[in-house]
Amino acid sequence: MDENGPPDTTSTQTLPSRQTLPWWQTAVVYQIYPRSFADSNFDGVGDLEGVRSRLDYLQWLGVDAIWLSPVFRSPMADFGYDVSDFCDIDPVFGSIADMDALIADCHGRGIKLMLDWVPNHTSIEHPWFIESRTDRTNPKADWYVWRDQPANNWLASLNTGQSAWQWDDARGQYYLRLFLQQQPDLDWDNPDVEAAMLDTLRFWLDRGIDGFRMDVIHLIGKELDRNDPDSAAVKQHGHVPYNDVPVTHERIRAIRRTLDSYDGDRASVGEVYLLDEAKMAEYYGDHDELHLSFNFSFLWLPWNASKLRAKINSTLAHLEPRGAWPTWVLSNHDVPRHRQRYGGSEEAARIAAVMLLTLPGTPFVYQGEELGLVDAVIPDDRVVDPGGRDGCRAPIPWDAEPDHGWPRGAWLPFVDAADHRNVGTLLQETDSILHLYRDLLHARRANAELHSGTFQMDDRDDDVIVYRRTVADRTAVVVLNLGDSPVTIDGLAGGSILVSTLPRDLLALADGVVPANSAIVAHPA
Repeated sequence: MDENGPPDTTSTQTLPSRQTLPWWQTAVVYQIYPRSFADSNFDGVGDLEGVRSRLDYLQWLGVDAIWLSPVFRSPMADFGYDVSDFCDIDPVFGSIADMDALIADCHGRGIKLMLDWVPNHTSIEHPWFIESRTDRTNPKADWYVWRDQPANNWLASLNTGQSAWQWDDARGQYYLRLFLQQQPDLDWDNPDVEAAMLDTLRFWLDRGIDGFRMDVIHLIGKELDRNDPDSAAVKQHGHVPYNDVPVTHERIRAIRRTLDSYDGDRASVGEVYLLDEAKMAEYYGDHDELHLSFNFSFLWLPWNASKLRAKINSTLAHLEPRGAWPTWVLSNHDVPRHRQRYGGSEEAARIAAVMLLTLPGTPFVYQGEELGLVDAVIPDDRVVDPGGRDGCRAPIPWDAEPDHGWPRGAWLPFVDAADHRNVGTLLQETDSILHLYRDLLHARRANAELHSGTFQMDDRDDDVIVYRRTVADRTAVVVLNLGDSPVTIDGLAGGSILVSTLPRDLLALADGVVPANSAIVAHPA
């Protein structure tokens, strides 16, 4: 690697391929929030060409797949989650030609590319809604959920506390909008809506997209005659976590059949925002619904060994009988970064990285986790997101220069620590959290037990999590010591370290001792 420039991936050693499982089971998926990743045209907003310009970095890091948050044409009331054309790229991000080039470049590096698909709602500027609201008899009159009166007591999400039913003067009715008033809900009870949305998937599948993150996919079925409980939780979160309707599974099976009709293991990961793991698990179906589903009850856990152990075990207990593949995520564009939630500790962030990337299943890494970022502080005059999520969406700092790789400024402020927590600086520090992530990703790829091995967790009641991943006669032991005291682990004495959160010259396994506030991945003697 050139110490004064970007990583040189041409000299990176070729790592073993993994062909016995579908790619989405062995991959590490890296979420890119395009507005905040890299800016190629210096307008202050990240774009597709910016992503292309940083593929060498992602390849050096070792990611297997990229999930792009929405880049479809949109008026950006919810920064891309209000789509006005599912089959076009918004000019702020580039063009369809830019997307085709990105797909080709990703595939040329062996990296899969997933898009963010928003099936529950559109923008009020989508041609479908513009036609639907004109009157009650037009061809798309029933493509959205219209009623003369609010059909229930549902509240909108994004912490607004407002009714989910929005009056529309043009049509003289209320429309359902579970999010912003600019995001009317599609009516999936209409088979024409389902057919049209499946066609939007085919448009991108035909262009080579490898899969989709499916936004609040559990909302596409609704029981409008059911009221939500009158509780503080409803007022805070809106209706979204309470929507779980049997017909949704039928619709997801149709989505799955669409993906399965294409070659290449096209994958789906669902944002099923249900905090009940048993209900979340049902969205895998019988290998005929989602390939993966995010586990938000795990994401929201406090930094506590006992609670983490219990949640990992309970998640696997719900999924294993179905043969369902777990998905692990700690941060994303909607929640405070996990280092922030864990109190800002560098040690906790490092241990969390080891946990995320060694559990059985598919891990998702949110851009900037590998830099150990916390949320940016957003002054009142720079707040732009209606859901208060700007802090976790701060731009990626690429170097220590005043502009951090964004020559004409960026659409949001940088994190306070950007002078040090930037890619260029941490690349030079071999013991940085950036190199820890790279070590973990490469160790995971090179050691089959870490991506497809069996899982056995030790039964403990202290501040330490210990589990073993095994393939054939190879076992890796993972020790996560969240406590303030060192711990001796049986069977580790004399073992060899694969990855450690501490510098290797500060840690040896001659006596099987793992220091306080640290984690290791090791092969026993």
